[in-house]
Amino acid sequence: MHFRESYIKDLFEITPRVFKDDRGFFFESYNTKVFKDNGLDLTFVQDNQSYSIPGVVRGLHFQNAPHAQGKLVRVIKGKILDVAVDLRKDSPTFGKYDTFILDSEKCNMVYVPEGFAHGFSALEESVVFYKCTNLYHKESESGIIWNDPTLNIDWMVKNPLVSDKDQLLKPLKELFSLSSL
Repeated sequence: MHFRESYIKDLFEITPRVFKDDRGFFFESYNTKVFKDNGLDLTFVQDNQSYSIPGVVRGLHFQNAPHAQGKLVRVIKGKILDVAVDLRKDSPTFGKYDTFILDSEKCNMVYVPEGFAHGFSALEESVVFYKCTNLYHKESESGIIWNDPTLNIDWMVKNPLVSDKDQLLKPLKELFSLSSL
């Protein structure tokens, strides 16, 4: 596996070695030792999967401490634009984000650590799978509105399909009572 750290500390794109032949392909999507050797000593406790039609935008979601979740995200089918926003107040990249194209043909993944908001847009019909370092805790869930003017994320889709719940999320500045970013 190849681990590439984003310009945002602790945020990684991970690309496995894929073994292909005329029968199909095989790859290792997670290996505790390999991850630990690359600085990611993680324990996953929950797996989630979603299906999205093209144009769907999900997020930007997070859980507040002590129920924050790290997520290892990959696409089983399709292609997405994956977005991670740094919400660690002591981080030099607080309020900054990075994006990754996750593609089932490339088999790449992203590790989004605790303290980040996460979301994605479906560029194709997509099945997304992610492992979490903490259990879902409804009372701790929160999020940032997908079209936050401060972040100004290009979701790479026309006419985004966003859930009613996600349309009610607040902008980053309001959520963190910030005057400027």
